[in-house]
Amino acid sequence: MALYEHVFLARQDLSQAQVDQLAATATEIVEAHDGKVTKTETWGLKNLAYKIDRNRKAHFVMLNLEAPGAAIAELERQTRISEDVIRYMTVRVEEHETGPSVMMRKNERDKKRRSDREDRD
Repeated sequence: MALYEHVFLARQDLSQAQVDQLAATATEIVEAHDGKVTKTETWGLKNLAYKIDRNRKAHFVMLNLEAPGAAIAELERQTRISEDVIRYMTVRVEEHETGPSVMMRKNERDKKRRSDREDRD
């Protein structure tokens, strides 16, 4: 089976529980088509570079998938229908990244810098 990374941006006014439900729905779609989700990362609420559908922020979620093309087609179709998702992108990859993604490592690095700054003050 092919490997994919699927990232979607959910509206800023959704709660974290609703965002988790969107990720769970995506997982169900993939598993219903004989695929599997190997990793789900929620990157949190982040500022957008520009407004998308009157949203200045969005919840970012990434899924690592092992699935056939039919599962990806159905996932993208369902994502397109959802009013809660403002953008999405699915990319085929040669292999999944082990450990946390670059975005998660960046968040940890930023937290460490903030705590170092607080220690100096």
